[in-house]
Amino acid sequence: MSAEDSPAPVTIVACPDGPLLVRGPAQIVDAEGKPVHRSRRTVALCRCGVSTIKPYCDGTHKLVGFRTDPQPEQQSRPQSQLQPEA
Repeated sequence: MSAEDSPAPVTIVACPDGPLLVRGPAQIVDAEGKPVHRSRRTVALCRCGVSTIKPYCDGTHKLVGFRTDPQPEQQSRPQSQLQPEA
């Protein structure tokens, strides 16, 4: 199989404070396992739960102030910075 014959890779990118961007030929299914219609190669999936076009993002996360958790490296501090208990 040559590189030209191989399927396009699927990538999923979590946008900070926003949707999941799905690129490539991933199949999206609903809670019952039924395929969800997809008309674009790249789609944005809602993470805030407020979109009116679920499972897709409609930008409502900006209006409701949706925030994602800080990345793990932002959450943890080196041991030398931790304060001892009094």
